[in-house]
Amino acid sequence: MSKSPVRAQAKGAGWVVDRHDSAVGEQGPGGGKRTARTAKKAPGGAAARGRKAPVKKAVAKKPAVVPEKGAVPVKGASAAKAVGGSRTALVRRARQINRELAEVYPYAHPELDFENPFQLLVATVLSAQTTDLRVNQTTPALFAKYPGPEDLAAANPEEVEEILRPCGFFRAKTRSVMGLSKALVEDYGGEVPGRLEDLVKLPGVGRKTAFVVLGNAFGRPGITVDTHFQRLVRRWQWTEQTDPDKIEAEVGSLFPKSDWTDLSHHVIWHGRRICHARKPACGACPIAHLCPAYGEGETDPEKAQKLLKYEKGGFPGQRLKPPQSYLDAGGKPAPPLGAA
Repeated sequence: MSKSPVRAQAKGAGWVVDRHDSAVGEQGPGGGKRTARTAKKAPGGAAARGRKAPVKKAVAKKPAVVPEKGAVPVKGASAAKAVGGSRTALVRRARQINRELAEVYPYAHPELDFENPFQLLVATVLSAQTTDLRVNQTTPALFAKYPGPEDLAAANPEEVEEILRPCGFFRAKTRSVMGLSKALVEDYGGEVPGRLEDLVKLPGVGRKTAFVVLGNAFGRPGITVDTHFQRLVRRWQWTEQTDPDKIEAEVGSLFPKSDWTDLSHHVIWHGRRICHARKPACGACPIAHLCPAYGEGETDPEKAQKLLKYEKGGFPGQRLKPPQSYLDAGGKPAPPLGAA
């Protein structure tokens, strides 16, 4: 007869292990287990035939580790199966993660400094293949000299290149920001359009850039599928897609449209601060109990704490001029370019 189930708490995760401390014998009728002793009594068994019943070697069952709140982490499975076998479970878990991240980052905001739609559009184009911090350290000089699209469209390319040099790929980025400025002047009267189909026609502007502008300059919902967003939604098994447009569609279907912009901020902030690409700080993660990828990173709380970046680790964020709500929450502004 098997012993009573034993429940063991997984260290640092809030997960539970159920383990039956029993030997694995033959499969009996109705799915039950037969040990050597029960085999002797079975009609037609080895004992009835005058032979000693074979005793199978005991094999311990592999502990089944599951998150405390429901889903079984199964890598490679479809997103719905990975979180409990149904789309309903997937939607509930995804929305719960977003709600809890909203409590952790109530002041989440775009991390590019801007004062108007034009500045946000240019800054977002410049942010490709570099950090928002480097862009924020570079754009003050750019906007001081070229405050509007008319000014930037008529600029000397070599002078613009020199300003943008710290952002990397400065020649290509100069062509993009000057080209989009010229298009704004010629096609939109010097104003940034507020429609997706118009924005993506501008030089250097794709769907990701367009949704950043629409969501944060015009208040129109959009999902920003950057490198952090892609990494986290795949870790959380919200999607298995790798194409940004397909990720946008699958993740967007899990949430009300009104949540899309803030969802993007929450996920990107968490990816930059805690759920890093190489060393996720699992032991310091506020949603570890919901994460099917828990354990991919450092689970020791003290070691994980040292991996935190930006305000969670006592370091400044990316913006030189962050919103007051961020400063009120203890966030620190970034240093200007060239500061020690």
